[in-house]
Amino acid sequence: MSIICWNCRGLGNRQTVQELGDIIRAQDPTVVFLAETWLVEARLAGIRDSLQFGHYFGVSKVNNGGGLAHFWKKDFDLRVVSSSLDHIDTVISGGTEKAWRFTGFYGTPETHRHSISWNLLRNLHNQFSLPWLCGGDFNELVKSHEKKVGRPHPYGQMQKFREVLDECGLLDLGFSGKKFTWFKNYPSGGIWERLDRAVSTVD
Repeated sequence: MSIICWNCRGLGNRQTVQELGDIIRAQDPTVVFLAETWLVEARLAGIRDSLQFGHYFGVSKVNNGGGLAHFWKKDFDLRVVSSSLDHIDTVISGGTEKAWRFTGFYGTPETHRHSISWNLLRNLHNQFSLPWLCGGDFNELVKSHEKKVGRPHPYGQMQKFREVLDECGLLDLGFSGKKFTWFKNYPSGGIWERLDRAVSTVD
């Protein structure tokens, strides 16, 4: 099986949905987690049908931002166990020896609220002892080389993120392809950062 996690920055236009469809046809994922859908939950049913998935679970946007969505194939054994504005936690093959967890995660982008995201990870860690995969947009760096151009990223912020990953026994799974997952253009030039990643327990 395979999983796609994508901060789509809005599913309200046809071009983005078409791009998502192209990715799904190329990769044939079993599960798709989307952050920043910018949609209310009710609109996800139509997207599920257009993408030809069997099931969906959504968290509605708040005001003009946010929104999460989970899509998975019809005969796939996945159960949503909890959700919030920042996560959708699921158990796969529950009740069997092969049971494990997948959490789609969206860390709050506001630096002063990062502690809320890290406490959410801690609480999720304490819910189950199953093998755990957590992926998404954490909105934080682990190391300084994950940023290109701009002012150095504050060490204390990265350290707090590293600490919660250690507490939860979560290891970065690395990447192939492009190193940076986020870009923003400023008058002084562009900044690249690796804000998205997948982490898991050893098992």
